[in-house]
Amino acid sequence: MFFRFFIVCCILFAFTTTSVWADISKENVFVAAEQGEAAAQVRLGAMYTHGKGVPQDDKEAVKWYRLAAAQGHANAQFLLGGMYVYGKGVPQDDKKAVKWCRLAAAQGHANAQFFLGGMYRQGKGVPQDDKEAAKWYQLAAEQGEAAAQVRLGSMYSNGKGVPQDDKKAVKWYRLAAEQGHADAQFLLGAMYIEGRGMLQDDKEAAKWYRLAAEQGHVDAQFVIGAMYSEGRGMPQNYVQAYAWWAVASANGDESAKDYMDILQKQMTSEQVDRAQQSAKGIWERVGK
Repeated sequence: MFFRFFIVCCILFAFTTTSVWADISKENVFVAAEQGEAAAQVRLGAMYTHGKGVPQDDKEAVKWYRLAAAQGHANAQFLLGGMYVYGKGVPQDDKKAVKWCRLAAAQGHANAQFFLGGMYRQGKGVPQDDKEAAKWYQLAAEQGEAAAQVRLGSMYSNGKGVPQDDKKAVKWYRLAAEQGHADAQFLLGAMYIEGRGMLQDDKEAAKWYRLAAEQGHVDAQFVIGAMYSEGRGMPQNYVQAYAWWAVASANGDESAKDYMDILQKQMTSEQVDRAQQSAKGIWERVGK
């Protein structure tokens, strides 16, 4: 998860937040970077990270991130920390990753705060500490960082690093779910179906599960199939149950195929044909 998160943030922060350089030629970015302009150094580092306009070169990326980071540029500090945690262009070193991410987090960099929370949660580069993890997740979550909101919600749900509190778990899951975070939508659906932190509501559960399923969330796809099969939160519909289980199965859920086989014995051949066509349509729309 962290590697994907880092790559996404590298693109977003190095390119969009330094938009002043977006329409500047590669040559001018080089000149500005050489003259010590931190934003240009970050952009140049990102160019090397992704091989955009220059040969892909992690060592060169690290060089430019480091120069900007030394000037206190929060995005550069975060990106340099990410290079250390994954050993990109530098020897892998969790302690140095924490050092640089902490500097960025202390400046209010939400993604660095989330990243630092993850390092404490996993005990990477620092002693494992759920309270510290929750602290950094909270800071990032309060800035609207959806991934941090999900993590914080999970910590409240499980009572790790914070007192167990289903209502607070629901609060943070909902905030992330409303931003379109598929894991949050799935977890919020689970809270509704179990009646944790709110009144039990199958229809609301189905709503959030479906949103996650439509984004390719495999577990949500399986659950939507089960809800159609049982008629929970929606009218019972074996065709749709089979279709969603078929999609979940294609996405790697091994148990979904077993449920399809059981359900098929209760369906007509015409229903199975329709279910297969429906599954094809769902797959073309959402896939994985």
